[in-house]
Amino acid sequence: MCRKNRSSDDDTIVAIITPPGEGGIAAVRLAGRHSRYYLKKFFVHTRESVPLKPFVMHYGSFVSAAGETIDEITAVYMPKGKSYTGLEQVEVFCHGGRQIVRLILQELVNAGARPAEPGEFTRLAFLNGNIDLAKAEAVAEIIAADTEHSYQASREHLLGAYSRHIEQLREDLVNVAAEVEAGIDFGEEEIELAPGIKLKQMIDHLIDRVKELADSYRGGRIIREGFKVVIGGRANAGKSSLFNLLLRQERALVNPFPGTTRDYLSEWIDLEGFAVNLIDTAGLRTGGGTVEKAGRAHAHRLIRDSDLLVWMIDLSRKNYRVNLQKDLPALPKCPILLVGNKIDLLLKNRKQFKINIEGVMPLSCTTGRGIGLLKKELVRRIEANMPDITSGLVVTSLRHKQKLHMALRNLKQARTKVAYSESLELAAFDLRQAISALDEITGRIYTEEVLGKIFSRFCVGK
Repeated sequence: MCRKNRSSDDDTIVAIITPPGEGGIAAVRLAGRHSRYYLKKFFVHTRESVPLKPFVMHYGSFVSAAGETIDEITAVYMPKGKSYTGLEQVEVFCHGGRQIVRLILQELVNAGARPAEPGEFTRLAFLNGNIDLAKAEAVAEIIAADTEHSYQASREHLLGAYSRHIEQLREDLVNVAAEVEAGIDFGEEEIELAPGIKLKQMIDHLIDRVKELADSYRGGRIIREGFKVVIGGRANAGKSSLFNLLLRQERALVNPFPGTTRDYLSEWIDLEGFAVNLIDTAGLRTGGGTVEKAGRAHAHRLIRDSDLLVWMIDLSRKNYRVNLQKDLPALPKCPILLVGNKIDLLLKNRKQFKINIEGVMPLSCTTGRGIGLLKKELVRRIEANMPDITSGLVVTSLRHKQKLHMALRNLKQARTKVAYSESLELAAFDLRQAISALDEITGRIYTEEVLGKIFSRFCVGK
């Protein structure tokens, strides 16, 4: 589908583009053919007869339709084709009080400007060709970034490294498709065409590149959604204590009696720039009431969906080795880190501190001993799943991963047809489908439904 602005030519949209609340400054954006008209209607320059020059910050007052001065403001005008949206655009900056910015917005709406929908400014930027769809999605990602790594990944996407890589893949795919289609059109004529073996090698190379990019979603999902760490173990092993220790606050109720945690608790922490979704689960023991049993069932589901299970072992119990041999085979399949808690009790009782289970990290949630080593191990586990963020070639969008897998499937089908000298027409069709899948990532091809889903996740004002 070609890019076409759905808005009416007379539509001018307006929204507050700064976060709600009090602050030093707030901003309102207008976009559309009447933006300059609305500014001139309400703006009174401190110096009379000063022309409204593009890209110049003008100082004056915002005066209501009733003639009352609402606030002292600065304003900038951007002509069509030279703004973020690609349309005529105005931005008004006022003092950051809630009421002030609302009054300015209301005056503009009363004068005929339409309140902008979520993401509509960025949607206009895409429809007017200022950015591609991958960059548009990066706008939302960089706004939502709350750790160093999520910021780095979204920044590289916004700067265009990712889009350029997709476009290079597309260009190379088009070249291969051209070779195949040339074989269809001129197969019996005396022109030099790539032999089947060379075509297969070219397609194999593309498969490797697309697969490498698609596989980066494993790390990209962690960047976007966080690394999910579930704390599990038998009742009263110290799960909630570790949860609180990692959070550095008393978030979970800690009690010496088993069965205190009946549902799960979930919080986010920033661990050396990585977002970690930390989940405290109900203790896995037999018996208990209906609520406790439901909590254990939910714990199994959380463990199954986790990136890492931190399994807590109560080292103060004499039968902890026997319990561990029973527990581990019954757990859902996932990466596991064994943590032995309550080493302070062993040292207090003058027992020899020795653990005969390989791979168990010793810890005391009471004294904090071992917590530094545990954090380092968590970071190591996360980094093992991470691609190179600085390259910009990290897939953080599920939509993009799905499109890359579609391209990969079509490329493999084309390779099979070329390798076994099957119909070149069918191989060409598969290659065109792979190209279309890449085009859906950057927005060369799109549907209104896809745009609606993407931009509905944006905030109003972006």
